[in-house]
Amino acid sequence: MSKQTKKNVKMIDVANKKVTKRTAIAEAFINLNTATKEKIYKDKIIKGDVISVAKTAGILAAKKISDLIPLCHQIPLNSVEIEIINKSKGLKIISKCNSSSKTGVEMEALLSVSITALTIYDMCKSLDKSIQIEKIQLVSKTGGKSGDYLRKK
Repeated sequence: MSKQTKKNVKMIDVANKKVTKRTAIAEAFINLNTATKEKIYKDKIIKGDVISVAKTAGILAAKKISDLIPLCHQIPLNSVEIEIINKSKGLKIISKCNSSSKTGVEMEALLSVSITALTIYDMCKSLDKSIQIEKIQLVSKTGGKSGDYLRKK
């Protein structure tokens, strides 16, 4: 057995950081078969309105980040917008979060697309066990000391 070293774990102190407007956009993709997508858009899923429930779950997740990710700060969100786009092989999920705070909202955006996708999976798993969630990634962020970021395509 290897010798383990003790590591310090800490939440970053943001007390001396400036409050700035910050935004983050994240995306995810969920592969679904055509029959499942048709049932989603015809409101034929037994658990109910998949799109509305998934968007609501994603918004709630962004608001609860500090309860789920141990070292994330609890920050006030100005808005969370989730878009679900019908694509040929599944659904693209986009979350845009913004806040006026001392730390960024990247984790809120990433968690919200993840939970949105997992909610879709949960609501559709009885129809299709082959559903895949993939490409969870930060698309862009603005504000803060580190400046802006835009993922290269």
